[in-house]
Amino acid sequence: MKLSLRRRITVAATLSLALLGSAACGAVTPASTATGGDGGFQLADYIADAVEKGDPLKIRLSYHDPSLAFAVPIRQGMERGAKELGVEAQMIGPTGGNAADQVAELQTLINQKQIHGLAVSSASNDALKPVIAQAYDAGIPIISFNTNNPESRQMGFVGQDLVASGRSLAEELIKVLNGKTGKVVVVSVDSGAGWSNDRFSGFQEGVKDAGLQIVGPVNTGNEPSAAYNTVESTMAAQKDAIALVSLDCCSFTAGAKWLQQSGNAGKIHAVGFDVQPQTVEYLKGGVVDLSISQGPAEQGYQAVKLLAEYLKNGTEIADVDTGALVVTRDNVATVPVEG
Repeated sequence: MKLSLRRRITVAATLSLALLGSAACGAVTPASTATGGDGGFQLADYIADAVEKGDPLKIRLSYHDPSLAFAVPIRQGMERGAKELGVEAQMIGPTGGNAADQVAELQTLINQKQIHGLAVSSASNDALKPVIAQAYDAGIPIISFNTNNPESRQMGFVGQDLVASGRSLAEELIKVLNGKTGKVVVVSVDSGAGWSNDRFSGFQEGVKDAGLQIVGPVNTGNEPSAAYNTVESTMAAQKDAIALVSLDCCSFTAGAKWLQQSGNAGKIHAVGFDVQPQTVEYLKGGVVDLSISQGPAEQGYQAVKLLAEYLKNGTEIADVDTGALVVTRDNVATVPVEG
């Protein structure tokens, strides 16, 4: 006899609880037994009913700023996952990255009981923790993607290990500098964001014994002309800088543009993140040294896949690390453009 979704969750909970003591290090607890303040996750009745009836399942990816160029490949991966897995997926989120707006939008969705799965890229970890808990308590499967929120009640994370990626960037910079020491300027589109802090902490750890003087991170904002102007004024005040380091895609392209237009390309080393179309051209032209890709399309795809397979099949939700690929002039032609 085929078990109902509610019955499958109950059976899974009973079996999984007996195995918790031997769970692998780093694994994420199965969705049906994920523990919270109430002792465990309970799928909402309206979601269980929708699954059992075969109704269209609605999954939402709340990205901290859909206006960013980086959102484009995430959306493409999301759409691929939705088509492949037969669910309805949509990207939502606040233009400009305002955490309060993201929270308000999510609270509305949760209260309307119109969604069946939710993935969140937090504009602010602290601000989003309560609404992630609200979704969990409401019985909505909830994961994080792109930006991790490990102290929240998320049931899994899809994306790059941001601290590790910061260390990787530091290691690559040290190789590029080849023993040279001096001042390094670090920039970010949002230096106060959790993802930025994680990358910067990893970067600091990676360069602590390299004899480098770190300036920043300097907040550039996301608007292209304002970001360029901030880089320009910062570098004017740091004329002896030997390198310009970005913690994201968009301050990286702003910094590269300044290097090119100021005549400093090839004189000041530059490393950063992601593979936007502009970044590809700057890599090919030797304006920047390297970039680190985090697989944004895969983040969108895997976020949909985790939630859809959990809902349809009761498949365990587990973290997915989309990795850190070093992209240089030599291999950029083989790497998918992120935008």
